[in-house]
Amino acid sequence: MEKYLIFFMLVCASLSAQKLTVLGSDSGLPIKGVSVSNKDKSLVVYTDINGQVDLSAFDREEFVFFYHYLYIKEKEQVLSFYKTDFKFVLEKITERLEEVVLSVSRVKENNNRIAEQTVVLTSKDIKRISPQTTADLLAKSPGIKIQKTQFGGGSPVLRGLESNRVLLVVDGVRMNNAIYRKGHLQNAITVSPSILDRVEVVFGPSSVIYGSDALGGVIHYYTKKLKTSEYKESNSSIFSRVSSVNNEITTQFDTEMSFSKWAFYTNLSYSKFGDLKMGKNRSHGYDDWGKVFNYSNNTPTYNNNESLVNSDPNLQKNTGYSQFDFLQKVYLPVSNDTELMFNFQYSESSNIPRFDRLTERSGGDLKFAEWYYGPQTRMLFSTQLEFEEISRWIDKGTVTLAFQDIDESRVNRKLGSLDRTSRFENVNVFSINADFSVALTEKKNKTLSYGFEVVYNKVNSTSKGEQLSVNTETNSITGVADYFDVLTRYPDGGSDYFTQAMYVGYRQDLDEKHTLNTGLRFTNTQLNAFWGVSPETDVTLPDVNLALKNSAVTATIGHIYKPKKATKISMVLSSGFRSPNIDDIGKIREKSGAVTVPNVNLKPEYAYNSEFGIKQYFNHRLFSVGFNVYYTLLYNYIIRAPFDIDQQKEGATTITFEGEEVSVFANVNRGNAFVKGGTFSFHGEINEHWETSGDLTFTKGKTYDSHEPLSSIPPLFGSLSFVYKVNKLRTGLNYIFNATKNIEDYNLSEGIDNVEQTPVIDESASTDDEKYAGTPRWQTLNYSLYYELNRNIDLQIKVDNIFDEHYKEFASGISAPGRNFTASMKYIF
Repeated sequence: MEKYLIFFMLVCASLSAQKLTVLGSDSGLPIKGVSVSNKDKSLVVYTDINGQVDLSAFDREEFVFFYHYLYIKEKEQVLSFYKTDFKFVLEKITERLEEVVLSVSRVKENNNRIAEQTVVLTSKDIKRISPQTTADLLAKSPGIKIQKTQFGGGSPVLRGLESNRVLLVVDGVRMNNAIYRKGHLQNAITVSPSILDRVEVVFGPSSVIYGSDALGGVIHYYTKKLKTSEYKESNSSIFSRVSSVNNEITTQFDTEMSFSKWAFYTNLSYSKFGDLKMGKNRSHGYDDWGKVFNYSNNTPTYNNNESLVNSDPNLQKNTGYSQFDFLQKVYLPVSNDTELMFNFQYSESSNIPRFDRLTERSGGDLKFAEWYYGPQTRMLFSTQLEFEEISRWIDKGTVTLAFQDIDESRVNRKLGSLDRTSRFENVNVFSINADFSVALTEKKNKTLSYGFEVVYNKVNSTSKGEQLSVNTETNSITGVADYFDVLTRYPDGGSDYFTQAMYVGYRQDLDEKHTLNTGLRFTNTQLNAFWGVSPETDVTLPDVNLALKNSAVTATIGHIYKPKKATKISMVLSSGFRSPNIDDIGKIREKSGAVTVPNVNLKPEYAYNSEFGIKQYFNHRLFSVGFNVYYTLLYNYIIRAPFDIDQQKEGATTITFEGEEVSVFANVNRGNAFVKGGTFSFHGEINEHWETSGDLTFTKGKTYDSHEPLSSIPPLFGSLSFVYKVNKLRTGLNYIFNATKNIEDYNLSEGIDNVEQTPVIDESASTDDEKYAGTPRWQTLNYSLYYELNRNIDLQIKVDNIFDEHYKEFASGISAPGRNFTASMKYIF
């Protein structure tokens, strides 16, 4: 945001060793991070966590300027320290400043110069939402829907597209890798909300800046931004939260130290979640839907050939897990124009039970004794260099080198069997991103941006089969009696996926009312993989060497029209693409009686998008109303369909896989499909004490060739909130609702919509559209209270799903949390 300033004349006789405390007029609390400088900014100091700043370094009777993006003094005044008890009050701004967005063009841009639909969650938003996971944080954002197969997951849906059609980015590094699959992903939760300073969401194809995968949009996570200080500053905090619905215990510790020439930040967090309780109030009318009557108490060290009766069917057994997250950042200002940032992130979960598979039934009992994701780890190390004005063609530039190491595994064992299969995936990702911008005129109304990206993925997939030995008296698993071959999930001979790209963008203020944005990107991808398939699997591939090369040119053009200062009208035409990755063409895996096999003829899918948006501000920009509509044409879209593996084309066939007769599926290209919809939202202050927000999102998607609904299209959904705030207190109500997802709006062929997770209306029916009801509508009311006890302690109490409603999010395999009481405290020292 633009910095607003106030200044005053120092008039005390001596400033030696004198400290000034800066307070906010709205809360009366000290303000951290206010910069205090002389006129030429050769001397800059900052207020510490107590709002204090030492002014002894300044000359007597020197003009001193105060900067803070939230506060401004309406007029100059002369301040006498002796008359004010060394305190100075900054007035809260009376007009909301224009939001700065980083993700659209990789450089800071005022939102009034951006045509794309964006949502920004600030550090204050994250603190007030206080989510258990990052997926829960995204669920509070307008226009985003979250699907959960198990509690330890969360797959964001943007404009009816999800998983590998939505790009996740953290601190400028793309998280999407070569095994991001079509369907549902849990990778979003590997970034803890405790380490986030900001989240930006860009809706619609964003392939010009980000390349492949950004068809539905981009979710960009930003962690803590560091700065130096002329004087040593040390700030630390401890955060703790407990929740009743799953016996959550979360503890987080962070510390930040700033010096004149460097700064560092450390954050550690640990969360433990127990089994999740669903709501008891079944206003939808389906008495048994979602209830867990039986469960498996098998563990990696214990065997039971029979399931157990659940004493509380509303308690979803086998849903708990834990997660540890660590962030370390070191900031070094190399010079006045150059900054260096080292960023290390590590996330590791416990075993995460696959709840939907553990409730799957076969022959009158549960099918699986064990089915869980092994510990999922994500390690990221990046070095980011930022610089300014190093040449006539670079006003600002950022170069990011990164390495990621990701481990995933899947373990399962059928009930009554001692054969356990385990599949392990390791992905190493090396990347370099370079982004530059230059103002072409002195007025900076014409800006050129350009850059390049190189990403290399190395995938290693292994597996093992174990025949367990058991002590029949104690039922404890004592070891492994024998080993057997198990087919790997991805090519067992190894895979790699290589991407090179370059882009250029141009932004021009045509006049005070019109801004034009354009961009062009060229991307080239190469994929190589080798399958050494065992003949015992009955999966015979036409070629065990898989190779794929693709290239694409994508473009965007956007126009912003501001007929008045408080009105913004935007129009965007853009294109995007997604090149098939290792998961798309190389995977062999079974689910629900169907096995997915490779299709070496798979081609990229493209998206051509048009959208229109209006945003109107009121009350000195303190209140805004926005509306966005879009139409996206998918060309060569990829869909999971029955497949003839011998002929390498669509067709219904079966094979014997792991001892069972299963149908064969593969990812195939079709013709054209569309996704269309819109989001209406409003947010702002009604008066000094009241603020409100709300949103409503509509999405529809269908294929032109087969005339069937697309997968992952959520029903109508929205929210409404009212907040009352006075001094240090903030309290409010939040209403969330979803409309019905009718069975005729489900995609019943791919299996991604999980129609089997909806209520059964006719058990004897032979077809899914006659057997299942679709997702019933639901609504919840939630309450929160946030109170700043003092400058060191923040307290929060929340009650979610007050009326204890039972419901499932669309396509989710787990029932949503019932009534949940949450209490949290943050202590700053």
